[in-house]
Amino acid sequence: MTNDLPLFRSVFTVDCVIFGFDEGILKILLIERGDEPYVGKLALPGNFVGEDENIDTAAQRVLFELTGLNKIYMEQFYTFGETDRHPDGRIITIAYFALIKVQKQVLTPRVSSARNAGWYPLSELPRLAFDHTAIAEMAFRKLQRKIRFEPLGFELLPDKFTLSHLQRLYEDVLEKTIDKRNFRKKMLSAGLLVELDEKQKNVSHRAARLYRFNRRKYNNLKEKGFDFGNL
Repeated sequence: MTNDLPLFRSVFTVDCVIFGFDEGILKILLIERGDEPYVGKLALPGNFVGEDENIDTAAQRVLFELTGLNKIYMEQFYTFGETDRHPDGRIITIAYFALIKVQKQVLTPRVSSARNAGWYPLSELPRLAFDHTAIAEMAFRKLQRKIRFEPLGFELLPDKFTLSHLQRLYEDVLEKTIDKRNFRKKMLSAGLLVELDEKQKNVSHRAARLYRFNRRKYNNLKEKGFDFGNL
């Protein structure tokens, strides 16, 4: 009995939605494409998965080629496989979102397909190449859901931050105004913050107390479960 099944061949890529929080605004990192199709258009950073490369490794490579950083928070969130999503043929992309601290990040694209890289406010994104606008929007909705149950915002903040800075981040991600008193009470009572014996420096207003994230406490809470959903 012969095997009459047809041979299928698809090309796989990874695309990364990299979020950063800069100047009180949630932003994503975009590249300017240096190759056709869509040469000169803004797009998400991505690349083909090597023949002997697993998918997570490919995504980590893309992030390192763009930022020069390792050990970035990264999560796979969806696979896009529409037959017409790429003009050159059937290309399936596995999408990731990543969170980085902007002040620690250096834009050093190491791939020829990227001319430039830069941060763009998520609320003011132009139409991106391919279906990257839809990918970015889905990544944002995923971040909105997860930040209610995991304090992912700490991956976006500097090592030392004020409570006001933390609240602005949550308000920008959740797209809502949060009651200041309730927010601070919930964050402080959770034990996720360590109050430092330091205040802001070189500010024109009254210097605010600085805090840092208590990762050990977070790991304990994650095992037991917690909910920021009613912020």
